Amino acid sequence: MRYLYMLLATLVFGSDQWMKKRIENSDADQRERACLGGRILIRKHHNRGILLNMGSGRRPLVAALSLVLTAVVLIGFLASLGQRGNGVLRTGLALLLGGAFSNTYDRLRRKYVVDYLSFGVKWQGLRRVVFNLADFGIILGALLAVLGTGGEG
Repeated sequence: MRYLYMLLATLVFGSDQWMKKRIENSDADQRERACLGGRILIRKHHNRGILLNMGSGRRPLVAALSLVLTAVVLIGFLASLGQRGNGVLRTGLALLLGGAFSNTYDRLRRKYVVDYLSFGVKWQGLRRVVFNLADFGIILGALLAVLGTGGEG
């Protein structure tokens, strides 16, 4: 069963890297494409910092912090594989780890994270934010990991 959690982390990493490669090789930065009736917008964005480009002037620090946090999640994930039960925690850590690996890989290799998904909503503040699949893995994974640790003292 533990192999399924490793497969999940690999799936998040692989699918996000596949999408990033497609976006990098496309002309998505030249235009915005609408999908699902305009609910999802596809565009290329290079995030040189963390959330909303914060810390873009300190890329080495952002990359180092990303590497350290990814290592911490990896250690927690590996430790959870030896425990019985608590599939919610392991699922969360697997999603979180796959997303963290993908974004950290980008920061170390490309020197920026490729983002490509936005929401086609009226509120321009949210519409301007660009995500990637790894970000959703991180968000959902963190939520599940917190829920998975809720019953432990």
